[in-house]
Amino acid sequence: MDDEQSTQQEDWLNSRKNRLPSFTEVLSRRTRPPVDLFMFYLFLQREGAEDILDFWLDVQQHENLCRAYFKDVRKSGRTIKDDWPQYWEYARRRGSIYGTVVGLQPNAMKRSTTSTGEMPNDQEKNATAHASDEKRGGQRSTTPGVDKEYISSASPPTAVNSPDFDPPRSTTPFSLSGRTPTLFNLKRASRAPTVIPRSAAITRMDLIASAERIFFRYLSPSGTIYLPPALRIHTFPLSSTQEPKSQSDLNMMAHIPDMFHAQKEYCFRAMEQDAFPRFLRSKAFGNLTPVSALVRLVVGLIVLWIGLAVAFALIFLDVQPKSKRFFLFIPFAFAILFLISHQYELDPILVFLGQSESTPFRTLTIREPYVKKLLLGRAIWVTTLVATCVVALTLIFWAVPGHRL
Repeated sequence: MDDEQSTQQEDWLNSRKNRLPSFTEVLSRRTRPPVDLFMFYLFLQREGAEDILDFWLDVQQHENLCRAYFKDVRKSGRTIKDDWPQYWEYARRRGSIYGTVVGLQPNAMKRSTTSTGEMPNDQEKNATAHASDEKRGGQRSTTPGVDKEYISSASPPTAVNSPDFDPPRSTTPFSLSGRTPTLFNLKRASRAPTVIPRSAAITRMDLIASAERIFFRYLSPSGTIYLPPALRIHTFPLSSTQEPKSQSDLNMMAHIPDMFHAQKEYCFRAMEQDAFPRFLRSKAFGNLTPVSALVRLVVGLIVLWIGLAVAFALIFLDVQPKSKRFFLFIPFAFAILFLISHQYELDPILVFLGQSESTPFRTLTIREPYVKKLLLGRAIWVTTLVATCVVALTLIFWAVPGHRL
């Protein structure tokens, strides 16, 4: 069994040498810089959209908390049907993402969803953990291990379809009218996903507290993420400080484990289809941040102006010997390098050193094999282009006859 798993792990690592990672692999921390989860979070942070990833991580943790509760119940010798009859009835009728854990029959379960169906098991995570822990800068992991037993759920019953509740807004979480990229909003503070410590046995009140935190942080009227009307949750009738006693509250509590799964899937698809392709274009085909690229543009234009001024001065002062003009390649080389680096958002010198920017002017080592190969190829092309332009400019200004004014 161990040999088979080792073979599968080796095959997976070999396949990664010839392709870019998938979004599921990034979320499950199976990738290396510069296309790992930490870099994706920084990318969203620059766009002012990191709350969407925070929400996904928090709901992922909430689901893991619920899964741990169900496993604790079964380990104690009780069944979910006896311990929590309201949830058992809800899961039996509507299906649940915890079907295997709670012991539902196969015909009462639904298949795993896109965002969770390919998450790694414990052995896979241990085999790749060292790659995702490097260059984290002290960042804390907030998503515990995820089992492969996920089952999709229908939209939660608390999602109210009320288009009049909120004025029409954008169609994806990444185009909110109120969002401003952090390039122009440097005071925006990011809040890391909630960390729920487990120092005692998990209770149903812990599940309510977890869901309550998620609702008031993300989904309340003052929440931080956009959801389409059909997925919005407008109220949270339960309280983490008061145990439910009425039948209506008990029935409502049965929705807690699956409450945010549909919203989580929507955020997953939005990130996968919108932000993730742009992230790959930014990090797999370039190694500069927008601020760094802008600085290179400004510096490149200034150095080019200086180089042209010196070149025309040598021509119109008819400085001899003419070979002195060959020294113009120095300002031209810096200017063209900075300008083309801005255009391609790629610094070939950093690539040859195996570095990629994480934040402006701060770098980390490129460890993803296929990304390293892609960047090296583009760096060679950029270097060739820079050399060609520098040689052409230098020869042009060398060939022009001098004429003293």
